Amino acid sequence: ITVKFGGAAMGEKELSSSFAKNIVLLKQVGVNPVVVHGGGPRIKKMLDRLNVKSSFVNGLRITDKETMSIVEMVLSGSINKELVMEINKEGGRAIGLSGKDALLVETTKIQSSGKDKSKKHPDLGFVGFPNKVNNEFLSWCLKSDFVPVISPIGYGKDYETFNINADTMSGSIASSIFSERLIMLTDVNGVLDKNGDLLSQITVNEAKKLIKNGTISDGMIPKVETCIEAVKNGVKAAVILNGKLPNSILLEMFTEHGVGTLITS
Repeated sequence: ITVKFGGAAMGEKELSSSFAKNIVLLKQVGVNPVVVHGGGPRIKKMLDRLNVKSSFVNGLRITDKETMSIVEMVLSGSINKELVMEINKEGGRAIGLSGKDALLVETTKIQSSGKDKSKKHPDLGFVGFPNKVNNEFLSWCLKSDFVPVISPIGYGKDYETFNINADTMSGSIASSIFSERLIMLTDVNGVLDKNGDLLSQITVNEAKKLIKNGTISDGMIPKVETCIEAVKNGVKAAVILNGKLPNSILLEMFTEHGVGTLITS
């Protein structure tokens, strides 16, 4: 399974510790987890501290060379190693990676596009989309005792460094290794209907309709779109669930109805 760990769950020590215990338990019972993490709030904190201004276009951070080095330091440096040690502390054997290690994730630069062609749209800088994943290396990791913990950093054709959206990264990784599940841990319970009730299971077509009619909106759209793409590309099912709920991964994997929204073909 591929697990995307991000949002509010990352900021709380207790939740990180519970997450690490869950990952170790999965490995012990024969499920092979791959962890992909984000780190937006921590990046913002560091940029503010260093007085580096940053702006967003369509939810993507404009990343120049200076910003990129800070983003990499926070993601691949502090966050990745904290998560690795959390899993190791609970008895796992986690190994911290970015998309640059073993040329894991080859990246294509995202071209900023705007609907109004008359206006000049800013260049996003070093922001990329995962183009190719070294699944031979990932498969080797999974066959071993190691749990890969991956930060959303990639490399370009000229070996420059790119910042990748963590949701997008987790979808690409899941598709490349044909994960049984892509689990997206967020800070909401899953996809809600118009009345605010949780939808426990929807198909790809139903998800598309819910985006179209505005039931799925704002920040949930890219998450659901990542799940749709992953399922279309060979992942058996994707699930969006609340990472703040203790043991949410285990409840999702080992109970009949799960606790989030399951998206299937």
